[in-house]
Amino acid sequence: MTDRAEVNRGPFDDLPGDLMIWVLIVSELLVFGAGLAAFLAVRITDPAGFAAAQDHLHRAAAGINTVILVTSGWLAALGAAEVERGRIGRGRARLAAAAMLGLVFLVVKGVEYADKAGQGIGVETHPFFTFYYLITGFHAAHVAAGVVVLLLTAARARPREVEAGVAFWHMVDLVWVLVFPVIYLLR
Repeated sequence: MTDRAEVNRGPFDDLPGDLMIWVLIVSELLVFGAGLAAFLAVRITDPAGFAAAQDHLHRAAAGINTVILVTSGWLAALGAAEVERGRIGRGRARLAAAAMLGLVFLVVKGVEYADKAGQGIGVETHPFFTFYYLITGFHAAHVAAGVVVLLLTAARARPREVEAGVAFWHMVDLVWVLVFPVIYLLR
């Protein structure tokens, strides 16, 4: 015999967090995807100019930032698992550590921006840099928001809220894992 609650389950009932966080995540992925698609489309019109502009970027710093965000995502996942198991203190510590790594990411990105400004490179220098600042700046804003979300969910330490916050943080990680090769490495 089938349990009545099982019959009434919807297709989204097993998502971490709730449906609205997933609507947000999907919409943000579409926005970043459109930005990267536009970048690639414009790049086709001037591959040599884009390659020359790209040479002004700090690939090593971006690589370090990739490791920082992936590590942060791992810590956030561990924190969510700890909260789910009722180990609130451990969960909070891991979520806070994930947030702190997000701040480290922002510091590294800030140093990179300051270096570009010192070289006189701005959004109007070349179309590459217009996209560079728009895409990485929009991502940095999401990192900042994600740090706040992680800290708020760590403070409350409610499993469903932590799941939603960590899902958002993983979206931030995923976007960077796509931005990094397209902006910094693709020739």
